[in-house]
Amino acid sequence: MSETHLHCPAPAKINLFLHVTGRRPDGYHLLQTAFRMLERCDTLDLELRRDGVIRRVNDVPGVPEETDLVVRAARLLQTRTHCRLGVDIRLAKHLPMGGGLGGGSSDAATVLLGLNRLWELDLPRATLQAWALELGADVPFFIFGRTAWGEGVGEALQTIDLPPTWYVVIEPPASVPTAEIFTARELTRDTKPLIMPRSAATETDRLLREQGRNDLEPVACARYPVVENALRALSPFGKPRMSGSGACVFLPCEHQAAADKVVEILGPEWKIWSAPALDRHPLLAWARD
Repeated sequence: MSETHLHCPAPAKINLFLHVTGRRPDGYHLLQTAFRMLERCDTLDLELRRDGVIRRVNDVPGVPEETDLVVRAARLLQTRTHCRLGVDIRLAKHLPMGGGLGGGSSDAATVLLGLNRLWELDLPRATLQAWALELGADVPFFIFGRTAWGEGVGEALQTIDLPPTWYVVIEPPASVPTAEIFTARELTRDTKPLIMPRSAATETDRLLREQGRNDLEPVACARYPVVENALRALSPFGKPRMSGSGACVFLPCEHQAAADKVVEILGPEWKIWSAPALDRHPLLAWARD
């Protein structure tokens, strides 16, 4: 075995827009979105075990080991491949839970990519993406590993190009359950689909900013006023938007200096940070295309 330990990043994502365009007979919502990763990450240490045992070796407040997506991801991969190896997983959380930044989904995807390497499975990306959908609608995006246009329930992905951007992110003091927002009666479920852009990066960026919105944002703001307060705080500096089902909100900036200035001004009042876009997953090479 060439490697016995891996130290792995699990980057955040934001939804540059999120439209709910319909609903399938099974109750799942049909979506259009654009996913982009940020250079802010959870981190996972994966230690090879030869006895087949899979365990998380540290406590994560509020997340029991048996229900943690990182453990479920490892067991799913072990079952599907009949692999006899195991793993000790140490998870360091830096991304908020219930924040709309995809932390749990990203952690799960990083486990799948990391174990594909650690267990020397050499599975193709398409296979990992298909299995990842069983863990959550956002997990395939992190396996896909590029800035992407997403449709279906979020699993139908195509690469898009966008200009380099810094993002300011506020983490409001709230954890928003995704199911609560998607099951709200007042949620708009019939937004007219956008046509996926095939133009230059700057034109694609303009389309997403001008014609896109987050259909979940009004519902989250009504139920969690602190989300609306965070949007108002960022509004003097541009056009902020909520990511996913909330609670985090973000503001695009052309360069780091502009982002740092916003963080400096709002820092005393909010948990706020900035990060550049990440257009390729750091572990992209750990699955073959």
